[in-house]
Amino acid sequence: MVDFKLDFLDHVAILVKDMDASVAWYKKVLGLKRYQVPKWGDFPIFMLSGKTGIALFPANTNDPKLEPTSNNVKIDHFAFQVSNEAFEKARKHYESLGLDYVFKDHYYFHSIYTKDLDGHNVELTTLVVDESEFYDFKL
Repeated sequence: MVDFKLDFLDHVAILVKDMDASVAWYKKVLGLKRYQVPKWGDFPIFMLSGKTGIALFPANTNDPKLEPTSNNVKIDHFAFQVSNEAFEKARKHYESLGLDYVFKDHYYFHSIYTKDLDGHNVELTTLVVDESEFYDFKL
């Protein structure tokens, strides 16, 4: 049994083809702020909302050993939780950008999914039931 609690998603590390374009995309689409630690050099570049976000690393697009379409080298998706109000604002923001997205009703949560410039699935999810109906379940 684990005797500690995880508070939130800290970051997900993803490989991107164009660091600058990806920084701009995450800022424009999700409003993430760039954070870079000088002692670490050019990368990773963190794109954060508060203390959670993604870490961008340059992809090696010339590596012949890696199949770019392989599920083994790609993240399926990563999700940021938002309030119901922020969820609706995000939908309107995506629409104002002309961004393709998919809405899914997960019973406890509603989610919208879109893809970033490198094809990573980005999910925004919001709890639509009382918190105790999901987080206080018994296994």
